[in-house]
Formats: sequence, C-alpha cells, structure tokens
Amino acid sequence: MERKDFETWLDNISVTFLSLTDLQKNETLDHLISLSGAVQLRHLSNNLETLLKRDFLKLLPLELSFYLLKWLDPQTLLTCCLVSKQWNKVISACTEVWQTACKNLGWQIDDSVQDALHWKKVYLKAILRMKQLEDHEAFETSSLIGHSARVYALYYRDGLLCTGSDDLSAKLWDVSTGQCVYGIQTHTCAAVKFDEQKLVTGSFDNTVACWEWSSGARTQHFRGHTGAVFSVDYSDELDILVSGSADFAVKVWALSAGTCANRSSGLTTPISQVVLQKCKVKSVLHSPGDYILLSADKYEIKIWPIGREINCKCLKTLSVSEDRSICLQPRLHFDGKYIVCSSALGLYQWDFASYDILRVIKTPEVANLALLGFGDVFALLFDNHYLYIMDLRTESLISRWPLPEYRKSKRGSSFLAGEASWLNGLDGHNDTGLVFATSMPDHSIHLVLWKEHV
Repeated sequence: MERKDFETWLDNISVTFLSLTDLQKNETLDHLISLSGAVQLRHLSNNLETLLKRDFLKLLPLELSFYLLKWLDPQTLLTCCLVSKQWNKVISACTEVWQTACKNLGWQIDDSVQDALHWKKVYLKAILRMKQLEDHEAFETSSLIGHSARVYALYYRDGLLCTGSDDLSAKLWDVSTGQCVYGIQTHTCAAVKFDEQKLVTGSFDNTVACWEWSSGARTQHFRGHTGAVFSVDYSDELDILVSGSADFAVKVWALSAGTCANRSSGLTTPISQVVLQKCKVKSVLHSPGDYILLSADKYEIKIWPIGREINCKCLKTLSVSEDRSICLQPRLHFDGKYIVCSSALGLYQWDFASYDILRVIKTPEVANLALLGFGDVFALLFDNHYLYIMDLRTESLISRWPLPEYRKSKRGSSFLAGEASWLNGLDGHNDTGLVFATSMPDHSIHLVLWKEHV
C-alpha cells in the first residue's frame, strides 16, 4: 500500500476506533494482537513500557512528590532510594519525612539545620542506635578502683563523678579516662555534691562540711543535726546550703557563714533527699525563677519555704497514699516543672503548677522499678537485676541492660544516673558518656556507658 493510501486508511480506522465502546476497543486490540508476529509484539512491548511505567518523581513538581512520599513508611522510602539516583536525590531531600521519622524514634529535631540531606543521615544513625537498644547492645561497662572501704555516696556532673567512702576520703573521677582527678581526706560520707572549686559532704558524724578541692582543706563545718546527714544541696547564688538528716530535720544554712538559718518542724521520719531547684512554671505558691526546696522521706514529698523562719512549716505535701501504706522509692526527680517519684504502684508525675497528679505509669511486666532519670521522651529505671529504658510516649520498656550484684542503699545514695539530656530525646550527639553508676561490694564503682557510634 502506498504511503498516501496508508495514511488515509489509518485516519479512517482511527476515527472508527475512537467511536467504539471500551469493550469493543479491547476486542479490536485482542484481535490485532492475535494477528501480530514477533516483530509487532516486541514493538508493542517496548512502547507500552514507556507509556505505562512513567517516573512520577521525575515528572511531578517537587512539592507534589514530597506530599506523596509523606504517606510511605521510612523503611519503604529507603527501599525506594535504590530505584535510581534521581529517586535517591528526591527522597533524601524530603526533610519533613525524615524529621517525622526521627521524632517517632524519640529523637530531637533542630529546625535550624538547613542541609536538605541532613535528616536522612540522622534517621539512619537513629535507627541503628534504636536497634542497638532493642538488642541490648547500646552500652558497655567499666570500673573505677581506688577506695579501700564501702562507697556510700555518689554525685555526677559534666563528665566527672565524685565518690565518698567510709575510708574517710572523697575522690573525683574523670569518667571518660577512669583517672582520679582529686583525692582528699574527709569524714565518713553519706552524701556528696561538688563544683569546680569545692566539695560539700553530709556525714554519718551528724555534720556537713565544705572542702576545697585544690588544697583538701575543710573551709566550713556545719553542726546542728543529731543524726546522720543523708542528703545535701546548695546554691552559691543564694549563699545557702540545705541538708536532710536521719534526725527527721531539714535545715537551711548560710553557706559562707556556716550558721543555721531555717529548720523544719513536724517531720516524723528520716529525710532521704533534699533538692534545691529553680521553678520554671507559675504555681499557687511560686513564680518562675523562684528557688524551690523539696524534701523526700519514706512516704511523702514536702515543699518548704526558703527564708529565715526557725521551725518553719511545709507549704505543700505530696504522697501516693494518705494512710502511708505505700512507700516511695528513693531518687526524687524535679526539673522545675514536674515532680516524679516511683513507688510500688508505679511512677507518679505531679504538675508543679497545680500540684495535681498528671499520670501514674504502671509496669506490670516488671514490679517495683526504681526511678533514676525522667525526661520528655525517655525514663531510666532499674531493679535488682537490670537497667531499663522506658519510652514515656507509649509507657513501654524498650531496652534493658544486666546489672551485677551491686551494693544496695535504701536511701539511693550509692547509685545514680549519668548524663540526662538524652532523656528529652536523642540527637546523635548526647548518647555518649555515663548512663549509670553504682558502688560495689568490693568497694569499686561499676559504670554503664554508651557505646560509641560505629
């Protein structure tokens, strides 16, 4: 057939084909395919692939591609990255998708980061760390050896761990190297707290003392308690020191003068912990920026005034049972917004603005968990055998780590959490350093540390 005649025939056939119903079109195509040979079928196959398998990520505007990608889960997106260089480029640059994936894993998001490819890299790092936690492979252990008697008091800050012992000494350790930075002679230590210049100790000899790291000299001695001093805290800004004792008393001292400025009244059980912390919310009794003094005993948490009233009365009492039938576990947590404490009934979280209980977190699979640290995303807990990480969004335990037969303290002075910023969400940089420390029967200190990223 001549070309001109063929084109005329093709036009007529096209007009007729377009007038057919879908069913008739399909039957026509089936008939033509049955009459086709290998050359025609190969031609048809090649053209159908071009028509039907369109690369929508390449053809669509970037904004529409990002919208569609948001409906896929991260693992599927990672698989899609293998399709082509173009797909990998587009998917890797979908910031919102990867940020959401990181948030869902409990990671902090820094919106100031402008690099479009940054958040996929963060997600890959996050998924690896979360897999390590799930498989109980995220931590490693170490020991500090140097004391010759029972270690009863620990305090940690900024990569340094202070230990107070019955061998009449206190030591300051660099956790990253395991080296002892300072070692000074003290009294028997039941509680310790330090900064760059000084060490404050509460003792079984019923006194509190302040020591200078550089010289080892005792610069202040606070006398007045009639029982062992189990907890101390201080503020250089306010020039006050607070102490809690087995004599049922909370005392407020002038830090520089060494004189007692305030004494609690009405307490009937030994004080296991005192906390001096700035308030971050407006409450019935306080404003943001005010310093708050809390004390905890076996049954109650009390809020005290910081003034110069002798035999002062507490402002508020919090408890989990009015009849004192339920005991509180040691280690009170207060960040200026929330008070958290554990008991046999679970974790109790109070809103400091209203003093109302916000929630009670129960862990039926593991009973009597004690609190070590509490954040916006994670909580660090432990019992006699394991260290646990809880995802507070689901209230489920996501990881555990075995603990040796450590020295147990009813007051919680012989164990503590290390770095705490990761409890508000991991970020790929804050999962380093000390996680947990406890004293051992052989007088050493057992450390649990984050493994380095591979």
